Amino acid sequence: MTRQFPLAGLLRVRALAEERAAGELAAARRAERAAAERARETRERLAGASMPDVADDLAFRASVASRATLAALLHEHDADVQVAQSRTEDRTGAWTAARREARAVERLEERHDATVRAEELHAEQVVLDEVGGRRAAREDA
Repeated sequence: MTRQFPLAGLLRVRALAEERAAGELAAARRAERAAAERARETRERLAGASMPDVADDLAFRASVASRATLAALLHEHDADVQVAQSRTEDRTGAWTAARREARAVERLEERHDATVRAEELHAEQVVLDEVGGRRAAREDA
């Protein structure tokens, strides 16, 4: 009968932590892409906003206000992108640490499995040697 890996519970906990960290990283990347898309759209709208051809004072003021609002909005979106990038970097670090911790226990499990297999093969070989020795002893008698 195979011996169970004594750190199986720890391995499950570490694997769950890694999965959670991977999910958080994926969410952070989605948020970063969404923030970058909002900033890109605002930048395009600002680039497309032109001053009116007519010298109407009201239209001129409205277009200046519109451009100023778009510029402020772009500044906010760029700040959101920076925050999202920072979160993504943090989540990447957390996922890397969780993966490293899980992998350390996985390597221990692999070593444990190899040791158990070697012990089982050795025990099997001892039985086969004993059977072969008995058979040879009966043939000599």
